[in-house]
Amino acid sequence: MRLLVDTHVLIWGINEPHRVPPVIAHAMAAPFNETFVSVVCLWEIAIKSRLGRLNAPHDLPDLIERNPDYRVLQISAEHAWRVRTLPLLHRDPFDQLLVAQAIVENMTIVTHDRSISRYGVPILAV
Repeated sequence: MRLLVDTHVLIWGINEPHRVPPVIAHAMAAPFNETFVSVVCLWEIAIKSRLGRLNAPHDLPDLIERNPDYRVLQISAEHAWRVRTLPLLHRDPFDQLLVAQAIVENMTIVTHDRSISRYGVPILAV
Protein backbone atom coordinates (compact mmCIF):
# COMPACT_ATOMS: atom_id res chain seq x y z
CA MET A 1 0.00 0.00 0.00
CA ARG A 2 1.17 3.52 -0.78
CA LEU A 3 0.49 5.83 2.17
CA LEU A 4 0.48 9.62 2.07
CA VAL A 5 0.88 11.20 5.52
CA ASP A 6 -1.27 14.22 6.34
CA THR A 7 0.48 17.16 8.02
CA HIS A 8 -0.87 16.64 11.51
CA VAL A 9 0.10 12.95 11.47
CA LEU A 10 3.64 13.94 10.49
CA ILE A 11 3.79 16.50 13.33
CA TRP A 12 2.40 13.98 15.82
CA GLY A 13 4.96 11.43 14.72
CA ILE A 14 7.75 13.92 15.40
CA ASN A 15 6.50 15.88 18.42
CA GLU A 16 4.00 13.50 20.07
CA PRO A 17 4.48 9.94 18.77
CA HIS A 18 2.10 8.59 21.42
CA ARG A 19 -0.77 10.27 19.50
CA VAL A 20 -0.22 7.99 16.49
CA PRO A 21 -2.06 4.73 17.22
CA PRO A 22 0.28 1.70 17.20
CA VAL A 23 -1.60 0.06 14.32
CA ILE A 24 -1.08 3.20 12.19
CA ALA A 25 2.59 3.54 13.17
CA HIS A 26 3.10 -0.12 12.30
CA ALA A 27 1.42 0.32 8.89
CA MET A 28 3.59 3.35 8.14
CA ALA A 29 6.78 1.48 9.07
CA ALA A 30 5.86 -1.84 7.45
CA PRO A 31 8.35 -2.89 4.75
CA PHE A 32 5.52 -3.87 2.37
CA ASN A 33 4.06 -0.35 2.53
CA GLU A 34 5.58 2.82 1.12
CA THR A 35 5.01 5.90 3.28
CA PHE A 36 5.30 9.31 1.65
CA VAL A 37 5.54 12.82 3.05
CA SER A 38 4.47 15.43 0.56
CA VAL A 39 6.31 18.69 0.09
CA VAL A 40 2.81 20.14 0.66
CA CYS A 41 3.18 19.21 4.35
CA LEU A 42 6.52 21.00 4.61
CA TRP A 43 5.01 24.08 2.97
CA GLU A 44 2.06 24.06 5.40
CA ILE A 45 4.33 23.55 8.42
CA ALA A 46 6.67 26.34 7.27
CA ILE A 47 3.76 28.79 6.97
CA LYS A 48 2.18 27.82 10.29
CA SER A 49 5.57 27.91 12.05
CA ARG A 50 6.26 31.38 10.72
CA LEU A 51 2.86 32.52 12.02
CA GLY A 52 3.60 31.03 15.45
CA ARG A 53 0.76 28.49 15.19
CA LEU A 54 2.98 25.43 15.11
CA ASN A 55 6.26 24.34 16.63
CA ALA A 56 8.45 22.28 14.30
CA PRO A 57 12.12 21.33 14.36
CA HIS A 58 14.28 23.71 12.33
CA ASP A 59 15.80 20.72 10.52
CA LEU A 60 12.48 19.05 9.65
CA PRO A 61 13.33 18.49 5.96
CA ASP A 62 16.55 16.72 6.99
CA LEU A 63 14.72 14.62 9.59
CA ILE A 64 12.28 13.45 6.93
CA GLU A 65 15.02 12.75 4.39
CA ARG A 66 17.00 10.72 6.94
CA ASN A 67 13.99 8.71 8.15
CA PRO A 68 14.08 5.34 6.35
CA ASP A 69 10.30 4.98 6.80
CA TYR A 70 9.53 8.10 4.72
CA ARG A 71 9.89 8.99 1.08
CA VAL A 72 9.43 12.59 -0.06
CA LEU A 73 6.72 13.24 -2.64
CA GLN A 74 7.38 16.30 -4.78
CA ILE A 75 4.55 18.39 -6.23
CA SER A 76 4.14 17.85 -9.96
CA ALA A 77 2.26 19.91 -12.51
CA GLU A 78 -0.23 17.05 -12.78
CA HIS A 79 -0.86 17.16 -9.02
CA ALA A 80 -1.44 20.91 -9.03
CA TRP A 81 -3.67 20.78 -12.12
CA ARG A 82 -5.77 17.93 -10.70
CA VAL A 83 -7.00 20.24 -7.91
CA ARG A 84 -9.22 22.00 -10.46
CA THR A 85 -11.36 18.86 -10.82
CA LEU A 86 -12.03 18.42 -7.11
CA PRO A 87 -15.40 19.42 -5.68
CA LEU A 88 -15.26 22.28 -3.19
CA LEU A 89 -15.78 20.11 -0.12
CA HIS A 90 -12.78 21.32 1.81
CA ARG A 91 -11.49 24.88 2.00
CA ASP A 92 -7.96 23.93 3.04
CA PRO A 93 -5.72 24.29 -0.06
CA PHE A 94 -3.05 22.07 1.50
CA ASP A 95 -5.53 19.24 1.97
CA GLN A 96 -6.88 19.74 -1.55
CA LEU A 97 -3.39 19.30 -2.98
CA LEU A 98 -2.80 16.21 -0.81
CA VAL A 99 -6.07 14.74 -2.11
CA ALA A 100 -5.03 15.49 -5.70
CA GLN A 101 -1.67 13.82 -5.10
CA ALA A 102 -3.34 10.76 -3.57
CA ILE A 103 -5.67 10.45 -6.57
CA VAL A 104 -2.94 10.87 -9.17
CA GLU A 105 -0.47 8.58 -7.36
CA ASN A 106 -3.05 5.99 -6.21
CA MET A 107 -2.34 6.51 -2.51
CA THR A 108 -4.17 6.20 0.78
CA ILE A 109 -4.07 9.28 3.00
CA VAL A 110 -3.15 8.73 6.65
CA THR A 111 -5.21 11.37 8.45
CA HIS A 112 -7.28 12.30 11.45
CA ASP A 113 -9.57 14.36 9.19
CA ARG A 114 -12.29 11.91 8.17
CA SER A 115 -13.94 14.56 5.97
CA ILE A 116 -11.18 13.97 3.40
CA SER A 117 -12.88 10.67 2.55
CA ARG A 118 -15.73 12.69 0.98
CA TYR A 119 -13.43 13.15 -2.02
CA GLY A 120 -13.57 9.41 -2.64
CA VAL A 121 -9.90 8.96 -1.82
CA PRO A 122 -9.08 6.10 0.56
CA ILE A 123 -8.00 7.09 4.04
CA LEU A 124 -6.36 5.31 6.92
CA ALA A 125 -7.99 7.04 9.89
CA VAL A 126 -5.90 7.93 12.91
